[in-house]
Amino acid sequence: MLDGLRVLDLATLAAAPLVATYLGEFGADVIKVEEPRHGDPIRGWGNQRDGVGLMWKSIARNKRSITLDLRCAEGQELVRRLVEHADVAIFNTRPQTLRKWGLDYESLRAVNERIVMLHITGYGLSGPKSERPGFGTLGEAMSGFAHITGQAGAPPTLPPFMLADGVASLNAAYAVMMALYHRDVHGGPGQLIDVNLIDPLARLLEQTLLGYDQLGLVPERAGNRWDISAPRNTYRTADGKWLAMSGSSPALALRVFRAIGRHDLLDDADFSDPQRRLARAREVDAVVADWVATKTLSEAMDAFEAHEVAAAPVYDISDLVADEQLAHRGVFISVDDPQLGPMTVQAPVPRFSSAPGTVGHLGPRLGEHNTEVYGDLLGMSHDEIDDLRARGVL
Repeated sequence: MLDGLRVLDLATLAAAPLVATYLGEFGADVIKVEEPRHGDPIRGWGNQRDGVGLMWKSIARNKRSITLDLRCAEGQELVRRLVEHADVAIFNTRPQTLRKWGLDYESLRAVNERIVMLHITGYGLSGPKSERPGFGTLGEAMSGFAHITGQAGAPPTLPPFMLADGVASLNAAYAVMMALYHRDVHGGPGQLIDVNLIDPLARLLEQTLLGYDQLGLVPERAGNRWDISAPRNTYRTADGKWLAMSGSSPALALRVFRAIGRHDLLDDADFSDPQRRLARAREVDAVVADWVATKTLSEAMDAFEAHEVAAAPVYDISDLVADEQLAHRGVFISVDDPQLGPMTVQAPVPRFSSAPGTVGHLGPRLGEHNTEVYGDLLGMSHDEIDDLRARGVL
C-alpha cells in the first residue's frame, strides 16, 4: 500500500518511532537511524531475553537499522543526504538542538522541498515550555488523565503502559498521511507537522473541557464509574474472576436488570430513568455486584449474553492470547527472529481487504543495514563506510 514511500526514523523511544512502525507495516521503507554506541534507548526498555529487548523487537519491526552520530558535522551532513532520498523524516529531539545541528525543518526543506517532517515533542514547538524535555508520563499528568483516574479519595493514577505516547503516535500517523495526500494529490509542498504528548490525549478528554466551560464542573476521581451511565464498573465473580459492564444506552441498563431477575427495578423510575439512575449509581452497582458474586464467570456471562447485556470478562494477557475471537481474526502472529527464534507479536492494525499489513521481520541488530543503506542509497564505497565507522561517525 505504501510501497515506494521512504521514511527516516531519527527519533528515540516510543511515540515518534511508533509512527514509523505503523507506516512500515503497510509497505513503507523505514530507515531507523540510531546512535552508534548503544542505539535507541528503547532497546533496553522493559523485559529482556538473552540481553535482547523484547519491546525493541516489536517497535522496530520492518525497519532497517543504520548508525549515525547526529552530534558531529559529518553525521549531520549524512542526514541531509539521506533526506534528499526521503519522503518523511521523523524527529523527537528538542527544537533548539535540531536548529543547532542544522536539522530543523527549514534546513531540511532547503535540501528537499517535498519532505514531510514530523516533529513530536513533550510540549510542542512553540511556547514557554517548548524546550523542556517531555515524556509520556508528563503528558498523562498534564492532559487531565491522571486527575480523573483512580479511586475516589486516592492519589491520581498513571497508566502502567505508554498511553500518551500511543495516542500521540496514532494522531501523528494520520497527520503524516494527510500531509502526503496534500503533497501528492493536490500538488502541495512538503510541510512540518507539530505534535506534542499533551494535546492528543487532552482531545480524548474533551468532555471535561465542555463541562468546565459551560457548567464550571471539575470532575474528580470516581473509580470505574462514569457520570454518563450506570451500571458501569467491574464486578467480582464467585470463582474470583472479574467482568466489566457498560450501561451506556438506556436499553442496555434495562437488560441488566432483566438478566439478574430484578424486574421490579424496571417499573421503578429511580432505576429505569437514565438520569435518575445515575444519581443512584452506587445502589445500582451494589445490586449488580451482589448478583455477580453468586455466579461463576461462565454462569454470569451466559446470563448476560442471553439478554444481550454489554459485558465482558476482564482478561489478563494469557486470557487475551487464548480468546477464540482474537484467534479467529489472527490478532497474534508468530514471526521467526534470527536472535530469539519464534516470537508471538500482534499483527498490524487496522485490517484492509485488499492490502493487508505485514510483519516481514522484527527489530534488527544495531547498524545491521549500514552497508546496504549507505552503499546502495548514498553510493558510498566500503572504504568510506569503514572509515566513518572507525571514527565513530557510524
